[in-house]
This record gives sequence, C-alpha cells and structure tokens, in this order.
Amino acid sequence: MNYKIFIDGKEGTTGLKIFERFAERTDLEIMLIDEDKRKDPVEKARLMNQADFVFLCLPDEAAVESAGLVTNPKTKIIDASTAHRINDDWAYGFPELDKSFREKIISSKRVAVPGCYASGSIAILYPLVKSGILPKDYPVVIHAVSGYSGAGKKAIAVYEADERPQGYDSPRLYALTQTHKHLPEIKKISGLDFEPVFNPYVCDYFQGMTVTVGLHSRLLSEKVTALQVQQMFARHYEDAHFVQVVPLMGEGVLPQQFIPADTLANTNNMQLFVYGNDERIMITTRFDNLGKGASGAAVQCMNIMMGIDEKTGLE
Repeated sequence: MNYKIFIDGKEGTTGLKIFERFAERTDLEIMLIDEDKRKDPVEKARLMNQADFVFLCLPDEAAVESAGLVTNPKTKIIDASTAHRINDDWAYGFPELDKSFREKIISSKRVAVPGCYASGSIAILYPLVKSGILPKDYPVVIHAVSGYSGAGKKAIAVYEADERPQGYDSPRLYALTQTHKHLPEIKKISGLDFEPVFNPYVCDYFQGMTVTVGLHSRLLSEKVTALQVQQMFARHYEDAHFVQVVPLMGEGVLPQQFIPADTLANTNNMQLFVYGNDERIMITTRFDNLGKGASGAAVQCMNIMMGIDEKTGLE
C-alpha cells in the first residue's frame, strides 16, 4: 500500500529532514504544494484532506491553524510544533517511554512529537519518577547543550555567515527567564509537581545534543547507588531499539571519560549514560536534535501508526 504524505512547512529544518528521510521509500507518495500557494489555506486544506498523513513543521500558532483545516476523518496528523504536546487528545510521540505511550500512538490520529530538549529530559525523568526513585517534588535542574541547527533558520544563517557577531564562537546560554517552551511538557509527561530549572546552551556546531540531570542521593525517595540507577534504566529501556543505556565499567565509571554531543548526528538513536558517585549521580542523554529530537521521532511515529517496522527509513 502506498500512503499519501503532505508536509506543511517542508522548507524548515525539521520539514526538510523529514523529506530527506523519505527519499528512498517506495511506499510513500509525497504531495507537493505549488510554491506560490504555500500559505494558501484553501490549497493546503485540499491537499491535507487527500493525505493519509500530514506532518506539521510550523510555529505553534500556524500548526493550530493547519490542524484545524483537516476535516477528513481518515487523515492522521503528526505535529512537530509545541502546540499540542500537553493536549490529552493528542498522543505524545515517545513510544519508548512506556507501553501506554506506544499504544496511544498506534490508536491515535493525532500525535504530538516531543521537543528536542524535552526528549532528552523526559527520557531521564519519566523512568526515575515511575520507578519511585525520584520524588515528584524533587528540585530538578537540567543542563543541556545543542548544535545551532535547532535554533531556527534565522539563527542558522547568522552562525554560518562569513562574519558573525561577537559571542557566536562560544556556547551561548539562553532562556534566561525560565519560561522555555519545553518546560510544560517536561513537567507533565515526566510526572513532576514543579517545572525544573532549565539551562540550555546553543553551541558552535551544527547538530547533536546532550541533556543532563544531576541527583543528590540524600534527597531521593530511597538510597540508591549509581549502578542501581543504571540498572533501573537498563530494565526500563531493554526492549527499545533506538534508546540504548550505556553499561558501566565500574561503580559510576563509564568506558570513556568524555561525552561529546555530536556523535549521534544523522541518526534516530539516543544513548543514556549514568555516572558519578553514590552521593551525586549524573544522568545524560545524547542524541541528534534533528533526529530523535525532531524529524526522526516524527517518522518513527508514522511507521508505528502504519503498523510497519518502526525502523523503516531510519537506518
């Protein structure tokens, strides 16, 4: 069976990456809109309601407007924006988190793909809360670094200009008011009582990211070691193809003593590291902000909704 696909926002970074991932697939028919009608709601509605799957790669307000154009009950929407991620009527597109997440993706016609920072954070926090190790009211602090490809087309142009403004050659801390758009979904999906403190950096490399959460063992629900935390994550993700928990060489000791942020670029993989010591336990996720953090996750969700191998077109 061939599926008809429409990507609303194909010119953006996420849309382009989704389009690239479809290049060698023979089971998909990509529906293209004329360039001069990209923002024409009548033409968009016509194409969307002919499609089996619609991808929304748009700013939040535009994503809500486009979703409202779909009236065909058979058309399924996968939204890469922030607009629907805490909407209970939409499935949350992170199937590895729990069996219930996967089942809702399978049965739903509306799926909201997680944000990149949210993916890395929730992959750590959800299992910690579910296992009972992390109290729901724990004062979580998240530190994250990302390549500049996640900053949007305008920022990418600045980073890649021949002459850049001062400060673009070094990591830049932003979201200084603690109102980053990923915080509501991190809190809700992880099961936290309060939004975390969040410190994201955009850095002078193109793609790939790490997200880190540190734990003081004295504040946890029970006394656990770094090895016990690593073993909990290994059990939680034991059946996950795209999420791999890195084994420890010894108590809190990783095989390598550095965690570069860009080594999973152009993949849909995520690695989870546990390290530190029994008093201060560190957990880091590493993945591609344009892969498992965006386009790869969207394609993975589509494959699951189709009932085919979720790895199709992603390896």
